[in-house]
Amino acid sequence: MTVRPPSLARGRAGPGARPSAANANAGAALRPANVDSFSRVLWWLFASSAGAATRGRIVTTLRAEPRNAQQLATELALDYTTIRHHLKVLRENGLIDSTGEHYGQVYSLAPSAEARWSELEKILDRHRSPRRPR
Repeated sequence: MTVRPPSLARGRAGPGARPSAANANAGAALRPANVDSFSRVLWWLFASSAGAATRGRIVTTLRAEPRNAQQLATELALDYTTIRHHLKVLRENGLIDSTGEHYGQVYSLAPSAEARWSELEKILDRHRSPRRPR
């Protein structure tokens, strides 16, 4: 399942892509004006969707060191199938790369995400939920 922001959902990707009339205000309060299509994907994946916090934790962890799905599940204390779902979404949207096959796949941050890390980090910092004491 590829997660696309409303403006990209109909295949109108690119710098001039505009949201449809029905989705014109979707997420507008969360993202700054005048952003390119990759920025829209970042905002959609990390600020305005239900799995945003989990995806943020995954990319932050992968930036430190490449890992497989089981290592991520253990380190982040999340269900393996949840991790696999988010890895699929991140890979389909070009934010992570994988090497290997099936269960042995190792995931790392894609060069496109690394190049825009400062922008991604600002989004993550702005929308990071406060940690609960244990």
